[in-house]
Amino acid sequence: MEIVSDVFAGAQQWLFETLVQPVLFHLGLGNILEDAYDATMWLLLGLAQLGIMLAVFAPLQRWRPVETIVDKAAVRLDMFYTALHALGVFRLLLFFTTQPLVDYLFGQLHVLGFAPYHVDEIWPGVTDRPWISLLLYLLIFDFVDYAFHRAEHRFHWLWALHAVHHSQRQMTMWSDNRNHLLSDLLRDLTVVLVSHLIGVPPAQFVTVVVITRLVESLSHANIRAGFGRMGQYLVVGPRFHRHHHAIAPSRIPRAPEANYNFGVLFPIWDIVFRTARFDGDYGPTGISDQLPERGGRDYGKSFLAQQWLGLKRLVGRG
Repeated sequence: MEIVSDVFAGAQQWLFETLVQPVLFHLGLGNILEDAYDATMWLLLGLAQLGIMLAVFAPLQRWRPVETIVDKAAVRLDMFYTALHALGVFRLLLFFTTQPLVDYLFGQLHVLGFAPYHVDEIWPGVTDRPWISLLLYLLIFDFVDYAFHRAEHRFHWLWALHAVHHSQRQMTMWSDNRNHLLSDLLRDLTVVLVSHLIGVPPAQFVTVVVITRLVESLSHANIRAGFGRMGQYLVVGPRFHRHHHAIAPSRIPRAPEANYNFGVLFPIWDIVFRTARFDGDYGPTGISDQLPERGGRDYGKSFLAQQWLGLKRLVGRG
């Protein structure tokens, strides 16, 4: 791990000094060098994520696919969504929107004497065992994701945005990032606020984000595979999460459906709150009102259409 860390740090330093820093000085933006250095890190992490997906997940999809991909345009659109996140475009949006708000809020709280509650200091010695500390943070942020995801299926205004994600009928490893941008902003704002409140170290936060991204990509993949009889209770896999995306006629027209298997990393929260279902199969995915017999509702075929229709649903006009 130390070797990997050193190689990554060297690559980040080289890319920043060779390309990013000269461009910023040329544009007169030397005042954001520190933020740009962090952005370079996120770009490299995104490229590493894409590399793992192409080298590991893509062959698995070809080896044991759940279904034959017939709507390749929908998959290409998911690839566009993934590129927005992996290449740092969405993080740039956060930098100009939610980040200033969070910095101002916690700056004011700091003036008032607020100090983060360092969770990894609950038990003596935890900070000296980074793997235990990492697992603790993974569980915490996974609970945050579970709660936010469950709210997206509970409250109609959040479901109006989240439906963009569930409208994909051809799930692949690219489908994780197919979300409404406003939904992503709300979710990331929640995660950032929690990270400030519990005082998660930057390195641990980055690691949590990377692991979460990879597991989510795998759980959405077009793979007929799982983690075994016992493993399915420990880590969210393609079978467990595909059941969450399964088309199941809702009892209430245009209502959120699939009220189970909300977990992102671990099924533990679904088990604790009785929303886990391990009896699912590899059936078709999507939203029931997309079916012709249910009205054939349109959720958009292009990026702009999906974003616009999500906003229309949000205000009750879509």
